Amino acid sequence: MKQRIYFIIIALVSFATQAADLTFTGNSRQAVSIAPASNTGLARIYVLENSNGVTASFTTLGSDAVNWYRFDNRGAAYAEPIATMVNGRTTSFTLGIDDIGIVVEEGSKRHYFWIINYTNHPFEISGLNISEESDCSTTTLLTEGSGSQILFYNINGVPTELSREIELTYYTLEYNAETESYDQIEESIVEPWLTATIRTPAPLCDTQFTLKGDRFLSAWGMEQQVESETYQAKAVDAHTTAVQTEREVDNEVSVEVSSLGGSAPVEITFTATVSDAVRFTEWQFSSDPEFNNYDLRFNDTEVTYTFREQGTTYIRFQASNNEGDCDWFSETYEVHIGESKLQCPNAFSPNDDGVNDVWKVSYKSIVEFQCSIFNRWGTEIISFDNPAQGWDGKYNGKVVDSGVYYYAIRAKGADGKKYKLSGDINIVNYSRETNKTQP
Repeated sequence: MKQRIYFIIIALVSFATQAADLTFTGNSRQAVSIAPASNTGLARIYVLENSNGVTASFTTLGSDAVNWYRFDNRGAAYAEPIATMVNGRTTSFTLGIDDIGIVVEEGSKRHYFWIINYTNHPFEISGLNISEESDCSTTTLLTEGSGSQILFYNINGVPTELSREIELTYYTLEYNAETESYDQIEESIVEPWLTATIRTPAPLCDTQFTLKGDRFLSAWGMEQQVESETYQAKAVDAHTTAVQTEREVDNEVSVEVSSLGGSAPVEITFTATVSDAVRFTEWQFSSDPEFNNYDLRFNDTEVTYTFREQGTTYIRFQASNNEGDCDWFSETYEVHIGESKLQCPNAFSPNDDGVNDVWKVSYKSIVEFQCSIFNRWGTEIISFDNPAQGWDGKYNGKVVDSGVYYYAIRAKGADGKKYKLSGDINIVNYSRETNKTQP
């Protein structure tokens, strides 16, 4: 016997993966056939509703003699020969109540099977309850019923779990970037066997949990199903964005920043989209990255704010449920505002050649600004309060004569620096005789 069994194990490498099937008669419902992983050495796993008294048959296509062996959880090395019934090319064996391994030896070929009697592993589910242990991140469900782990054994006696594919379904929310809203989606969790507790990520909306199975009862049209009471969502979630208003200004000194901010004033719109259970919302502004204190707080989900002071401001969003026991915090946004700068040119040539046609200051982080320009007699030609603006050399719609003009500027930077500037403006290289006037 030891020589025969040893030969069977060596031959496994060559022949275990060849296709072969058993057929069954005397069973009230069709056997569930499962193709296992190749490293098990098994050709098929069969699950019968009740194997007791069922006849398993193998039909050979060749003329070789067919011999049967049975093995248990010790593996095929401990297989023992069994007597079979022969009918032409078909050999048969009557099964009992136990799960069993079968070796069919067909000449030099050997096929390995594992047969499971489902009556040894019944599934019954009678209740599904939501545990009080559920929290902001996890929902714990308590099951009532039976559905123990099902094992099969490969040819080396290694136990492997055969999943019952018990399915738990429920609804939750998922953020949709295209619609910028939360959509309700169905989630599914597959359990290999029925445990006393099942844990899921906490749903973001009110829902019922449905537990159904198992895969074998489903195949036989006998699936069982239970539902929980309605779960009241307590977990919170949000999606936030921060969008800075861009400025295209040719005389503003660019400031390289890795995040938000730059040259003040900087306008940023902060937006939050929240899940169903959120009842409290707050945008929090602080000069402290740890948020031990707050400079500003806004309860709206959308806030547009203009940053006018030098330094770094830290901003985050908080969402909480009605009870206040579940909180969600966004990433921390950092807004960096640089120091101020203001410089004035002393000449320009408004001759429409596309070069230096407009007198403009060079600036960054200027939050208050007032500029007036005068001719030599003190007549105010133009005034403006935006440093991005300038003077095109015109007065009353016509270009003024070449010569010296004067500017007076009062300004304030984001860093608190005050500017009081004045000086000459020379209009040079201008020779057009038309469309000019002297105020």
